[in-house]
Amino acid sequence: MQATGITKLEADVLVIGGGPAGAWAAWSAAKNNARVVLVDKGYLGSSGATAPGGTNLLYLPPDPELREQAVQQRYRESGYLAEPAWIHRVLDQVYESLVLVESWGYPFRRDEDGVPLRDHLQGPEYMKLMRRQVTRSGVRILDQSPALELLVDENGAGGARGISRLDGGEWEVRANAVVIATGGCAFLSKGLGCNVLTGDGLLMAAELGAELSGMEFTRQYAPSAAFGTNTRGRLLNWATYTAEDGTVLQAGGPRAGDFLPRMLSQGPVYAVLNHADTEEKRQILRKSHAIFFLPLDRAGIDPFTERFPLTLRYEGTVRGTGGLRLVGDDCTTTVPGLYAAGDAATRERVTGAKSGGGAFNASWAISSGTWSGAGAARHALAQGRSATSRSLQPAGRYGLEAGSGATTAAAEIDAAAVVQAVQREVFPLDINYFRSEPVLRGSLERLRSVWTDGFRGTVRQTVQARVRTREAAAMTATARWMYTAALGRRETRGLHALTEYPDADPAQQHRLIVSGIEEITIRPEQTQFARREVVAP
Repeated sequence: MQATGITKLEADVLVIGGGPAGAWAAWSAAKNNARVVLVDKGYLGSSGATAPGGTNLLYLPPDPELREQAVQQRYRESGYLAEPAWIHRVLDQVYESLVLVESWGYPFRRDEDGVPLRDHLQGPEYMKLMRRQVTRSGVRILDQSPALELLVDENGAGGARGISRLDGGEWEVRANAVVIATGGCAFLSKGLGCNVLTGDGLLMAAELGAELSGMEFTRQYAPSAAFGTNTRGRLLNWATYTAEDGTVLQAGGPRAGDFLPRMLSQGPVYAVLNHADTEEKRQILRKSHAIFFLPLDRAGIDPFTERFPLTLRYEGTVRGTGGLRLVGDDCTTTVPGLYAAGDAATRERVTGAKSGGGAFNASWAISSGTWSGAGAARHALAQGRSATSRSLQPAGRYGLEAGSGATTAAAEIDAAAVVQAVQREVFPLDINYFRSEPVLRGSLERLRSVWTDGFRGTVRQTVQARVRTREAAAMTATARWMYTAALGRRETRGLHALTEYPDADPAQQHRLIVSGIEEITIRPEQTQFARREVVAP
């Protein structure tokens, strides 16, 4: 219905985000008898990193010995910050969910005995299928409808407000539970683009007092063609790397962790996929990750015979680990009624200090989406009253009408300048990859100035300006959380490294909980399965 120019809707559960995690959360909440609304800044079915490509999955048969071996290996790789029970939960959930996906009509390839191989999903077909199932379950979908702020009262989260890119109108959804399933933060902002990875879900939750965890494990870059942006780097295992003069730097196989950052810091690096030396191999690669080849094809480059220049794109919390802290098996956060899934949630319980990229992130999206949706439905239905009866207020404070601590001013906030200022602090390898205490402190001071001064003024009242300014605030806040946490972990562990502390410290085998926006604080949290031993960096 329409009231005071705002489209107002009521639901039991509101899901914010239309990638895999959001789709599973909405489906799960609906299957648990909740009325569900899903809002997405893009289009459910094409939003997110999965939709345009392919993704591997943690699909293991229910063999106790095989699974325990896999769990213990990941536990070691996590820097002993993961929890084996949660890794087992993911393996169990993914196995069950992929059987369900096949029953919905997904055409998994089969081996010579006819056994389905459920270890890979083609993004376009997978997300098309998920949209169909979400719709069939009765979920109302609002595409092109970015959420700008959450609603809250003394009982916790109660919905959200946002804007429609289709008609410029505002919307408000009141719900007794909210699932934040937006993407993480890769510090990219493209205005009206669907796949805008800016951490806006993290800021909305933090404005309600939600805590974050794992924010130091965000030193994650991935290779891309220098003239492109997609980072499907798995295919580069088939590559030979050369310097500008043709000197071979590495011939085939997985890259060591620091290989490309160190090589690129010395000069240009090129790749050619010459180890895919048959037409059959080349077609397999093209079908597995078609998006990888788009910028190369557009540039007229045959990547199997011609070398192309590489760069590294920063992936932040998307392939890092950090996100909203989870305090329950149902992915509830520290705010009543607020749940987190996918990249918006910390993945420490299943990945620890190691990247969640690839199969782990895809599997986590399915699992956390399923758990958070069910948990949100239980919470909402237990309230015994409609969310419309609550005294809910919008909680947004940053990058909306006026900036942090600012009064209305004549000048408009220059969101583009803020974005560029933040990117100058988080993109460079010599700041964010080769981390050191004095460099991070200097960067953090500059980010504080951006936060203090960059949002003084008014926001132009267009859809694009309102969304972009809010995204700029989220990017700035996320960068500050990252570097504050990084300075609080004085060791090297997993995705985090400090030059001054090149080894893992057994005394720091704990998580770092981050809270606050204006003034950021950190505190340690011991893991349930802490092991006191030195972990190899």
